[in-house]
This record gives sequence, structure tokens and C-alpha cells, in this order.
Amino acid sequence: MTLTGKTYMRGADGYEEARRATVWNAKIPDRFPDVIVQAATEDDVRSAVDYAKAHDLRVGVRSGGHSWAANHVRDGGLLLDVSRLNAVEVDRPTMTATVGPGRYGHEMCEILDEQGLFFPAGHCKGVAVGGYLLQGGYGWNGRVLGPACESVIGIDVVTADGELLYADHQQNRELYWAARGAGPGFFGVVTRFHVKVYPKPAICGSSLYLYPMDLLEDVYRWAHEVGPKVDRRVEMQILMSAAFPDLGVDQPSILIASPVFADTEEEARRALSLLDTCPVRDRALMAIPYAPVQLSDWYEAVTHTYPDHHRYATDNMWTSASIDDLLPGLRRIAETLPPPPSHCLWLNWGPSPSRQDMAYSMEDNTYIALYTVWNDAADDSRHADWARSHMTAMAPHATGIQLADENLGRRPARFATDAAMERLDRARATYDPEGRFHTWMGRI
Repeated sequence: MTLTGKTYMRGADGYEEARRATVWNAKIPDRFPDVIVQAATEDDVRSAVDYAKAHDLRVGVRSGGHSWAANHVRDGGLLLDVSRLNAVEVDRPTMTATVGPGRYGHEMCEILDEQGLFFPAGHCKGVAVGGYLLQGGYGWNGRVLGPACESVIGIDVVTADGELLYADHQQNRELYWAARGAGPGFFGVVTRFHVKVYPKPAICGSSLYLYPMDLLEDVYRWAHEVGPKVDRRVEMQILMSAAFPDLGVDQPSILIASPVFADTEEEARRALSLLDTCPVRDRALMAIPYAPVQLSDWYEAVTHTYPDHHRYATDNMWTSASIDDLLPGLRRIAETLPPPPSHCLWLNWGPSPSRQDMAYSMEDNTYIALYTVWNDAADDSRHADWARSHMTAMAPHATGIQLADENLGRRPARFATDAAMERLDRARATYDPEGRFHTWMGRI
């Protein structure tokens, strides 16, 4: 069996460079595949899967992006890098597009923008659509358009037996169902996504409020109360950090930075107006009720929060718990914040509408995530467990987690409903009976 993609066997020249190139997190795991294949074509993908089958190797798949946990890098087996499958084709008359798993979401947005189109791509530069769409996809204007996987109308996928199939709601339905939400536990290699695209919103705007940390209880009580009432065109994002250097703020603070997408500026201002009602508004360190921005501006702003070439540890939770239950955990987080750009994110997401029938099945009103960011490996013992320990302490108030910021290797958690997990297991038994593809590093 011949491998057609560029191949690196463990111990060979170029292997370690190729392994490290598959992990965005500078905290690279001490896990070593037997062979790494860089696929440039669908035939390369099929040959890699055939090779794995012939040599009884398990397969991990990487498309590229912010995989904090690097689920795809395992000891032994074959690591298949599909980041070079990145073609984009847009069919404006049908409002659809096809995109390879390795295409960065922000690049896809730029291509669509030239035609007056839009897609709910991820919030960070450098996030490829492959893993992003498989795990759900919380992107721009996602509270209106839904998790991005709802915009996937079909997939081209190489199965465990090396066959290239097309799957949608009519053909190979269980593969299509599983691909929209299984994340790193998907049992195939998607080589092309077929997606719906949307008219570009006429207005992209933002509000920004900054509060000192001693107002934590006032701000979060208010946020918890108004969250379900926030216009769905608004993403109410609350970041808690020890400082915000890019804003010239060197004290522990709470930043409420909220994108809005609307047809007119008047609508945008109206949609954001609820965020100007915080009872301690007069004590804000900074207050901008509305400002017009470009999506490119937002991408640049987010880059300050998730810089390249840093070490990361993350964890998260969905919750609908009372604010009285959540406040003790939030206070402990505030008291122990590592240096910036480490932060706690609070996002109002629900109440959500009914979703399509897909493996993605876990969400709640509020999303809380911790991102630990540091530079020096010598600080690993100080910072690497911060996110996990706090999410473990708050777990009694969680309904589950989302896969985008998973930490399943260190803290197994619920990321789909029981019914969805049972269906995923049945589909895996059908399409990957020998367990050719690695599954999640942990589950409940």
C-alpha cells in the first residue's frame, strides 16, 4: 500500500517539525504518532486511510486551527493533516459554497465579502473550518444564524474503508447527522463542506463597557438578569481579566464587548441599548454605547486576546444556574486570574430556538469559558491547571460543555445529550466498526 501524500515516519528528518506544525498551542503534547501524512488531494486522503487499514493504525485528523487540546495528536497510529485541502468555490445564484476543511474562516469571510455575502465563521483568525464545523461552530452572528454546523448542507467524506461518499439529509444521512456536532470524535475525513451562505449584514457595529473588578457582583447579576432579553443580533461577551493592555488598562477589570449585526444603524443602536442599562453604568471606566466597525476590525481585536505562539489551557461549561450559585465560582476566578491575556469569558447564548436534527445537541443560556495564556514553559506548573480546577469546582452548576474549548483528556464531561451519544455510538459501529478513527479523549 503506497502513501501518496507527503509522509513523515517517526524518527525521520522533518517528522518533529511536521508534528509541531499540527498544533497551534505552543504547549505541544508529548504524544507521538507513528506516521504523519500531509494530504494535498482527496486521493492522498484515501491512500492514507487505506494505508492505516492495511497496517492496523488508528487515525487522527487535523484541519488546522485553535485545537487547544490537540485531540488529533496521539501516541502511535497515523496523523492525517488535511490543512492543505482549502479550496473555496462560491455559487452566488444558489447562495451556497463549497470549502475545504483547511481554509481559515476569516479568509472565507474575505472571499464572501467581495460578493456581498456572509458566513458565521469563527471569531479568531487562523481557525480552519474543518474542526470548527464538526464541533458546532460558534461564530459571527451565530445567535441569529445558529451554530455554523446548521449551515452545512452536505459533506464529501472519506470513510474508514477508504470510500469517498457524499452525505446530506437524503444520502448517507447518519454520516451527515454525525458530522454536525461530533467534533474530534467524528469517524471519517471530511474533504469538502457544502454550506449555505447569507447576505452580508448592512451594518456591523459594537458597544464596549469596562468596569473595575470591585463591581463584579453588580455587573454579573445584571448580566444574568438581562441575558435572555438581549436582542439575538447582539453577542453579549463579558471578559474578566487581570488587565487589558490593548485598552491601556492595567488593573483587574470586566470588559463587555458586544458585536451587533443589523440592516440599519438605527436598528443596531436599538439592539445594543439594553447593554446601557447596567445599574453601575456611571462607574464604568469606559463606555461606548455604539460604534460602527468592520468585521476585519473585530478579527484584529480578538487577536490581542488569543495571540499566536503562546501556551494555552482551557475549559468551559454551559449553565442555566442561578446567579447566586455562579457568583462564588466567579469570585474565585477573579481572585486567581493569571496575567493577561488569560481571561474568563461569559457569553449569553440562549434561550435558543429549536435546532435541526444533528449530533450537536448541547447548549444552554449561558456559556462560561476559561482561557489560560502564558509564554514560559517554566510556568506550566503555575498555570496549566487553572482552567480545569475552576471548571471542576463549578461543574455541579453545569449542564455540559461545548467541544470548541474542550479539555476532555483531563476532565471528561458531557457534550451531547444521552440520546445523541447513543446515536453516535450506533453510527460509529456502522461506519467505523474497527475503530479506525480516534474518538474523544474523554466522555461521560
